[in-house]
Parts: sequence; structure tokens; C-alpha cells
Amino acid sequence: MQNNIKWVGAIFLVLTAIEIVNLFTGRALNYFGLIPRSINHLPHVFSAPLLHGSFWHFLSNIVTLCVFSFLLLQYGVKTYLKVTLMIIVTTGLAVWLFARGGNHLGASSVIYGYFGFLLLAGFISKQFFRLMISIFVGLVYGGLIFGVLPQGKYISWESHLFGFLFGLMAAKMWAHTPNYITAREAASKN
Repeated sequence: MQNNIKWVGAIFLVLTAIEIVNLFTGRALNYFGLIPRSINHLPHVFSAPLLHGSFWHFLSNIVTLCVFSFLLLQYGVKTYLKVTLMIIVTTGLAVWLFARGGNHLGASSVIYGYFGFLLLAGFISKQFFRLMISIFVGLVYGGLIFGVLPQGKYISWESHLFGFLFGLMAAKMWAHTPNYITAREAASKN
């Protein structure tokens, strides 16, 4: 648990540092957002989720990203890293190939990926604690599902949709990851 909190703290600090630099440079880092079908912007699949269009955009993403990261870390660090990398790469490529023109950026693509994973993974794993996480996410964050529908001109609903779909796919692939050994289990083995 303490290790998971350290991971979430590191994520928070890195994204906050990037946001501060972006804020004080007049959003100059947003050049590294993802512009569909622009060959020059294809590598930005990796940088776009780290950037935000405004401070309010950052605030609307950071808390949910940290909560979902903590919950996903309950599947272990390896699973967290695999799911995160898969979501960033697959969602980024899908947005690059199919999304409307414009500069797509923000952590919401990853948030929606985590949302899809966390909703489905508990049911697939058939483990009580993980099932409780899925139910919690569904009850508290279920309204996010409407974000996959086309909406405002400046909202990348495509990032939401593809993130969610690839999160579901990641759950199908990695929800059966064995639990890490708890302190109680380790003590009972001794």
C-alpha cells in the first residue's frame, strides 16, 4: 500500500511539474500534443497525455488520474505499467489515425483507459477485493461513460472512446494477474 502511494505521489509530482512549466511558458509544451495524421506529431503519442490545454483542464484530470492509478496499482506494479503503456500507445495511435483534426492532449485518454480496465477487471478476476473496486468505480465514476460520446468542439471525445475501449481490452488481457502477497499471507507461510 505504501509503495502504491509513492507511485501515485510520483505521478502527481511529475504531471504537476510539467503543468507548471507549461503554464509559465504560455503553453509552449502543447506543441507536443497529438495532431491526427501529422507524421511529425506521431511520436507525440507519448507526450500528449502529459499535457493539458489549461490549468482547469489539468485540475479536472489530476485527481481522477491519481485515484484510478492507486486502484489499478492494486493489480501490481507490473500490471499497472503494462496497462498504462498499452493504453497510451493504442489510444494514441487510434486518435492519430481516426480523430478529428486539432491538437489532442490531456490525461483523460489514460483516465478513460483506466476507467474501462477498472470497471471490467474485477468481474473477470472473480476476486472479491477487485470486484469491490469495479463496483466502486462504477458507482462513483459511472457518469464518465457519457464522455465517450461526441461533445464540445474542444473535447477529444475520441481520446475518451478509444481509451475506454483499449482499457476494456487490457482488462481482458491482464485482469487475472495474481494478487501480490499480503503481509498476512506472508506471515502465515512462515
